[in-house]
Amino acid sequence: MVATPDALRAHDGPATHDVINQPPPLTPYDASDDLALLEGLRREGAGWSEEELRRLGRRAGSAQAQEWADLANRHEPELRTHDRYGNRVDEVEFHPSWHHLMRTAIAEGLAASPWADARPGAHVARTAGGLVWGHTEAGHGCPTSMTYAAVPALRRRPELAKVYEPLLTSREYDPGLRVPAEKRGLLAGMGMTEKQGGSDVRTNTTAATPTAEPGVYTLRGHKWFTSAPMCDLFLVLAQAPGGLSCFLVPRVLPDGTRNTFRIQRLKDKLGNRSNASSEPEFDRTVAWLVGPEGQGVKTIIEMVNCTRLDCVMMSAALMRKSLVEAGHHARHRSAFGARLVDQPLMRNVLADLALESEAATTLTLRLAGAADRAVRGDEGEAAFRRIATAVGKYWVTKRGPAFTAEALECLGGNGYVEDSGMPRHYREAPLLSIWEGSGNVNALDVLRALSREPGTAEALFGEFALARGADARLDAAVARLGDRLSEASPATARRLVEDMALTLQASLLVRHAPPAVADAFCATRLGGDWGHAFGTLPDAADLDGIVARALPARD
Repeated sequence: MVATPDALRAHDGPATHDVINQPPPLTPYDASDDLALLEGLRREGAGWSEEELRRLGRRAGSAQAQEWADLANRHEPELRTHDRYGNRVDEVEFHPSWHHLMRTAIAEGLAASPWADARPGAHVARTAGGLVWGHTEAGHGCPTSMTYAAVPALRRRPELAKVYEPLLTSREYDPGLRVPAEKRGLLAGMGMTEKQGGSDVRTNTTAATPTAEPGVYTLRGHKWFTSAPMCDLFLVLAQAPGGLSCFLVPRVLPDGTRNTFRIQRLKDKLGNRSNASSEPEFDRTVAWLVGPEGQGVKTIIEMVNCTRLDCVMMSAALMRKSLVEAGHHARHRSAFGARLVDQPLMRNVLADLALESEAATTLTLRLAGAADRAVRGDEGEAAFRRIATAVGKYWVTKRGPAFTAEALECLGGNGYVEDSGMPRHYREAPLLSIWEGSGNVNALDVLRALSREPGTAEALFGEFALARGADARLDAAVARLGDRLSEASPATARRLVEDMALTLQASLLVRHAPPAVADAFCATRLGGDWGHAFGTLPDAADLDGIVARALPARD
């Protein structure tokens, strides 16, 4: 007997493509809905910016901004070396979504505008904005970070700063290669590393030859990793007669002609796909000396300090975004008779990730507060900033890859699919540990600070002292660190810096976070009551309290 169509339609089973037990879209959401972020913003002196931050948070979590992030990474920048007639143009073309992201970031003060803002806390407000706007995508954070960092280095040549600083601190995004002084706003990049040396910039072979005009040189050489080649200006290291020196290289010269900046190729990178990273070649490229000859590293080190802070900030933003995605999925997905978020082991994983995220966010804002006060003349904060930024750069960026992998796993197979966005976060995470000095470079930099600048150790332990007596595990960790300082060596630098980072994070959480967060962090990260993977918090940990604090209330 053959079944009739009516009999087939009467079947009670679900349709093959009914969607059940899948979470709804996360968007729209408020990326600033983060208690640790808002509390840190107020504590570090930028509470006046909270209303603007909340507005930016809603925009970052909007469907439109999240679509920009996706499209900017799916449609990667393309290099155009020549025009149709054979003229060398060396231009990089971006998807419109990249320009939307950049325009928003610049307008919201996420580039160099804090240097033109006299309000205490301006640099904290910028960092908090980065933590929130970082919920979109990370690639466009590279040119905004380098633009922010270029200003203090450029001030070593006041006559150049007078011309370019007002345009670098502008809140107008004005793309396209034109005479810099005629634009409404400028972006800056840097060219430091070369193929033979990487972080060992003193081995650079790019040569700088003086011209008849004082302070003007011509460069010849090949840089290995120069991001955002469509910026207007670059700070470049090259060997002058007096040694390694810093130079300002504009893409377009004051007379309107193109400076020689031949882009040999764009890097095919693991992540950070929306951002163009390139290998430029200099050949009689006109450059202006910034700072004295032979002091290139000293001149550009302030730029590096600023971008290292941004590496910490971007890692913390990536952690927070990944946690929000994982928590949203767990709240709406069920397995084995209960929502994932209510399953004890998943709750342990989310709580452990939440601890790591809050510790990273709290440290980021403390570093931003130190930077803000240091540029305003606070010598104690400058000493703290010097060592704590290197410590934070080492540790927080190292935690990013493991964190994003665990958050991705919370979504299971759904997290392994590009549509979820989680693979993009996972690919992005390792960059921040590499950019501006890998782990070894930062660990050795901490040793250098301890040996050459004794005030840095005093500043760090002064920070620890603010939490003395609040937690016995923290007090014991501080004592151990004090005993080990005299035994510090290059071979053990990583272990020492890791302990410094955990102790610093714990001291901040003990002072500023709820007891549930501070106790669980000290028990695990300092007390050893922890496994080797996320999701191994002890039975005594207040999982409900930690998760409730971390996940946005709206979800």
